[in-house]
Amino acid sequence: MVLAAMVAGAALAQDEPTAAENRAGPDLDSEHLFGFTEGTDLGVPGELELEQETTGRIGKRGGAFRAFDPTLTLKIPLSESFRLAPGLSFAAYEVARGAGLPSSGRGGFNGAFLETRARLLDRRTAPIGLTVSLVPSLGTIDAGTGLSARSHGLEAGLLLDRELIPGRLVGAVNLTYAFARTRPDGVDAAELASGLEVSGALAYRVRPNVFLGGELRYLRAYDGIGLDRFAGEAVYLGPTVYASVSDHAWVSFTWGVQVAGRAVGGPGPLDLTSFDRHQARLRIGYSF
Repeated sequence: MVLAAMVAGAALAQDEPTAAENRAGPDLDSEHLFGFTEGTDLGVPGELELEQETTGRIGKRGGAFRAFDPTLTLKIPLSESFRLAPGLSFAAYEVARGAGLPSSGRGGFNGAFLETRARLLDRRTAPIGLTVSLVPSLGTIDAGTGLSARSHGLEAGLLLDRELIPGRLVGAVNLTYAFARTRPDGVDAAELASGLEVSGALAYRVRPNVFLGGELRYLRAYDGIGLDRFAGEAVYLGPTVYASVSDHAWVSFTWGVQVAGRAVGGPGPLDLTSFDRHQARLRIGYSF
């Protein structure tokens, strides 16, 4: 959070717009303008991008829960409409026994994933931008508890965006389905889970190199990989900030707070069993 504020502050202090900022009209790259929500752009063919992303999840019912999930991704646009992005994931967990989970504190390498994106509609020539995304993954840590496990999953997304005011105001909507199969170490039976997410975001250009906005997300959790048994739901609301700090580097940050939700069989107005009280994401990218 402090790093994002420092970088954004440095970006605000720039007097002259860079070449990347001057492209904020028809060549605006929408992918990173938001928080958890993403735009439909894929990057420039022949130009690689290295992205470091850290997601923080804080707060479970009944005790302390802190999880940080860094990833490192190399994005490789193969054409104007297709991109591959292999990546590595890491994890750091601190869970108190009072959270109803085994006490644990650990961190290290988690696994790998491969993001595949195909753009079906380009918002520059169509009413909206439309991109589909598939991300298979393998992991060695249970995302819910931080304990050792063997897991694999798939996330499928449909991304839409539109420049509501060209070069100035951009909106995006994401629809996501995900499932995972997790087998904790020492346990014979695997746990199956799936989920749905609908998110929307707006980003407004307040300086040549800075966008500020807001994001609303609705998530549902299920037992079983086919949305079999409803387990809970949550609504997150939070601000977003994006800044390009040079022709090749950028940073974005968001912090979402669960403002509504419910868990099946759980007390209280929020779902702090399947979901977290706070979810934050910091991204830093460099193209070359």
